[in-house]
Amino acid sequence: MLTKQHPSAGPAATEAQPAAGESALAQLTSYRVKPTHQAAFRQALSEYVTSALNLPGNIMAEAYTELDKPDVFWLIERWRDQAQREDYQKSYPATAVARLAEEALAAPAELLLVHDLEPLSKEDWLRAPAASDQPLTVMLFVDAVAGTGPEFRRRYHAAMPQIRQEAGIVTYQLTQVQGSEGKFITYEKFRNAQALQDHLKFSFVGPILDFLHTSITNPPFE
Repeated sequence: MLTKQHPSAGPAATEAQPAAGESALAQLTSYRVKPTHQAAFRQALSEYVTSALNLPGNIMAEAYTELDKPDVFWLIERWRDQAQREDYQKSYPATAVARLAEEALAAPAELLLVHDLEPLSKEDWLRAPAASDQPLTVMLFVDAVAGTGPEFRRRYHAAMPQIRQEAGIVTYQLTQVQGSEGKFITYEKFRNAQALQDHLKFSFVGPILDFLHTSITNPPFE
């Protein structure tokens, strides 16, 4: 479970979204940061996110620390294509993160490339909680039993329209890890902790929960 989203305030370009059917570059990077460097790394990621969001080639950028493991940082980003991200890696905010990582990390960074199964526009990704909300973001890592991946996708596809209309949902996305038929990640941003509990009680979520109880190799990591 993730919390403490880093600030990303400021105007953001919204015109450069993938065309219908166009696949964006989506990736998640996790960092395990030494206690002595966590404040500096938090600031560097905040500046990375804020700068990225202002670029036409960026679709979304967010950064978090884990609720129960404050030394684990996540950078989640989507770009129009690989070239757009590579260009950004030459920028000052990106090189600052890279330089700091050389001394700040307790272990090598881990990268996951993913494919969005229910794509969102940049406008959708920029949807923000209300000022009175206490947003909570959850990432659910699912490793489906061999051969059951298509069924997992089917159940999510059927439920996604209702899920995204829930009053307590800010953003909801299902992705599949590239190169794997059975590894999935859900990104779920709720307005508050109660919205998460309400979400789990809706009838259309039941088939997904049944799958998670019966057709995954290990309990999901949140």
